[in-house]
Amino acid sequence: MSTSLHTNAARAAILAAGIFVTPPSLAGDRQYGQGASDTEIKIGQTMPYSGPLSASSAIGKVQAAYFRMINDRGGVNGRKITLISYDDAATPSKTVEQIRKLIESDEVLFTFQTLGNASNIAVQKYLNDRKVPQLFVAGRATRFEDPVDFPWTMGFAPNLRTEVRVYARFILDNYPNARIGLLYQNDESGRDYLTGLREALGARAGELIVSDASYDVSDPTVDSQVVRLKAAGVDVLINMAASKFAAQAIRKMAELDWKPVHLLGVGSSSIDGVLIPAGIENAKGFISASSFKEATDPSWRDDQGMRRWSAFMDGYYPGGDRKSIFTVYGYSAAELLVQVLKQCGDNLTRENVMAQAMRLKDVKLDLLLPGLSVNTSPTDYRVVKEFRMMRFTGDRWEAFGPIVAD
Repeated sequence: MSTSLHTNAARAAILAAGIFVTPPSLAGDRQYGQGASDTEIKIGQTMPYSGPLSASSAIGKVQAAYFRMINDRGGVNGRKITLISYDDAATPSKTVEQIRKLIESDEVLFTFQTLGNASNIAVQKYLNDRKVPQLFVAGRATRFEDPVDFPWTMGFAPNLRTEVRVYARFILDNYPNARIGLLYQNDESGRDYLTGLREALGARAGELIVSDASYDVSDPTVDSQVVRLKAAGVDVLINMAASKFAAQAIRKMAELDWKPVHLLGVGSSSIDGVLIPAGIENAKGFISASSFKEATDPSWRDDQGMRRWSAFMDGYYPGGDRKSIFTVYGYSAAELLVQVLKQCGDNLTRENVMAQAMRLKDVKLDLLLPGLSVNTSPTDYRVVKEFRMMRFTGDRWEAFGPIVAD
């Protein structure tokens, strides 16, 4: 480990000790921050219920349903969870407006699972300056796992660079002479993919990456980007586009009869949300990765965690898409948040919420793959750290190979 990493780790530990540890003399007292009381824990988020990323808003819907289930069972330590979830249409300026409303008008205790890299980046400094937990961010930029510079922000799923590095290793192991193309969104988080890919390929990056194509979220289509990638002779495509644009790319590839090895980002691997709209027959053989059990995989039929998830879906979200990674992801994040709140006991201050989030030990979630658990610390804000590769059969995603991590 380098000196700078030692220094950063030490700074983070000192920061955590100073900010997030409740004095022992107060340990037995009931303590409440804004948005908490003897009966309620009020939390907030924004979701793209409208706009180009609306398919992913299923995350917010399943979380609202999960908290209804928890409340029907008596809540957490006797307190009901109130989730206020606003539409931001995946527009960062709207996110800023809605998050300010949540903190300053609705007076929530903290934010939870606001969706989108750009949206979360837009409010990260605001929340950190006010010492409001930005918890289990539904975005995967590396800056959401930075306890030194952003001690009040914690991500959830493996970050973007981790995912693309896993794909890079898969390519090097299986297609060592690949002509790689990358499709990504033209923003800070999208550029994380390009940086991570180059780092993972090392000295061979210049040789293997023959084309990269970015798009803006305001673009009507990515047709021209797909045409350019094909013209460059790409035979292994890493498609890290958001769901709407990933579906467009798949349709255009079919139109062009272009069939490279296709690695599809986990965020766009939803069967109903992406693959069916794109033409499910076009997706057979696609490769992706996940940290979670696939609900349609018959090998999990008798799994206890999957049975609990199925019972929840039957009782609280019967119209939800059981094939969607968004449903599995949203449920899992909500389950982990309930664990954090349980650990808080009767100390529901922002400081203690963050202290408990950074002290998760061997937490098993219903839908995490076997062998995976959640462990965090004051110097490690990575929540889910590992993947398993999966291949689309034409009907479902089927896992293969070992658990892999960056």
